[in-house]
Amino acid sequence: MLKKIATGTLAAAATTALALSMSGAAFASSPDYDDYSSHWGPVYSKHYQAKASGQVSVNWDHDGESNEVHVYGRLWDRDNRSYDEGGKCAFVKFQAEDFDDDWSPVYFKKYCGYPGYKKFHFEENDVRSLRVQVCQIGLHSQYPTKCGRWEYIYTAESE
Repeated sequence: MLKKIATGTLAAAATTALALSMSGAAFASSPDYDDYSSHWGPVYSKHYQAKASGQVSVNWDHDGESNEVHVYGRLWDRDNRSYDEGGKCAFVKFQAEDFDDDWSPVYFKKYCGYPGYKKFHFEENDVRSLRVQVCQIGLHSQYPTKCGRWEYIYTAESE
C-alpha cells in the first residue's frame, strides 16, 4: 500500500513539473507586447458629418530595421439627412510614408448608416509615418468630398 502511495506521489510530482516547464516554454515563445501603442482621434470631416477614431500599435523587429503597424478603428456616419436631401456617407483614408520617404495610400473605408459606425482594421509594414483623413462621400460615388485635415497618428520619431 505504501509503495502505491509513493508511486502515485512521484507520478503527480513528475506531471506537475512537466506541466510547469511546458507553460514556461509556452510563455517564453508568446509574442512580445507592442513596442508602441496609442489611441488616435477623433478625426472629423468638414462640418463634423463623419468621424473616425481608434488605436495604432507598432511592433519592430529585433534589429529595429522593420516594423509592422496595426490600425484599429471605428468610422461613424453622422449625417442624418436622407440621400435625396444631399446626405452622404462617411469615408476614411490612410497614407503611409515608408523608410524611403515615399507616401502612398494604404487603406480606405466607406460607411453609410447614420447614426451607426463600422469597425475596421488593417496592417502595414515598414512605416515611418502614418496619417488619416476623414471625408464624406456620396452613396454611389467614388470621389470623397468635404474632407477634414490630414492628421498624423504615428511617426517613428514619436517613439
